Amino acid sequence: MNRILLLGGTTEASRMARLLADAGMDAVFSYAGRTNAPVAQPLPLRVGGFGGASGLAAFLRDQAISHVIDATHPFAAQMSRNAITACNETRTPLLALERPAWRAGPDDRWILVADPEQAARVLPDAPARVFLAIGKQNLASFATRPHHYLLRLVDPPEGPLPLPDAEAVIARGPFTAEGDEALMRAHGITHLVAKNSGGAGAEAKLIAARQLSLPVVMIDRPRLPPRRSVAEPGEAMAWLHHGASSARRGV
Repeated sequence: MNRILLLGGTTEASRMARLLADAGMDAVFSYAGRTNAPVAQPLPLRVGGFGGASGLAAFLRDQAISHVIDATHPFAAQMSRNAITACNETRTPLLALERPAWRAGPDDRWILVADPEQAARVLPDAPARVFLAIGKQNLASFATRPHHYLLRLVDPPEGPLPLPDAEAVIARGPFTAEGDEALMRAHGITHLVAKNSGGAGAEAKLIAARQLSLPVVMIDRPRLPPRRSVAEPGEAMAWLHHGASSARRGV
């Protein structure tokens, strides 16, 4: 009997949860717990970490998990690494449900960087007005630069932002290109910093930046060990029904 652990937090994870629920499959949806009011899901829900790869391996054994689908955010690298390690240890088939990365078009002005630290370094030396669209993690890298920062967060910050000159807009996507263009105009934004998370729900800011001819500092995804992956929930369902029993990492 299959019992699936769905590691979620993305739009794709929510779509996957709906497919699993509609198919009547035994599955558990796991949130990391970084959002105060997570989107309701049609599956039993657990919130919080597992205690590293060893804790996740223990959970897989204790809960008799037969398959794991990693549909976490592309920048939740530690969780994905833990899933790879735990699934290898327990010989549990693992599939990544991973949205394709964005690619620059001919009218985009992207500066490609490896991490937030490099993103902060490539911003101008003179004060600029930066839409820092990277969530509330990794903000400290930008604290020593002389810029005004606009942040967009799902939840209000619990304390002062770790930036000397910043303001936050509290909103939950998906967003529209028209709305993001209006937001950038209203705040006089000169630069956009974004993580290459991919997907349609967060692409509006890139379209708006293109329309405004703004430079975009694009942070690349973390590197992960090889793993089997698909881009669509329907492909993950096919894997569960037809290919999971023989799945191997990197296939």
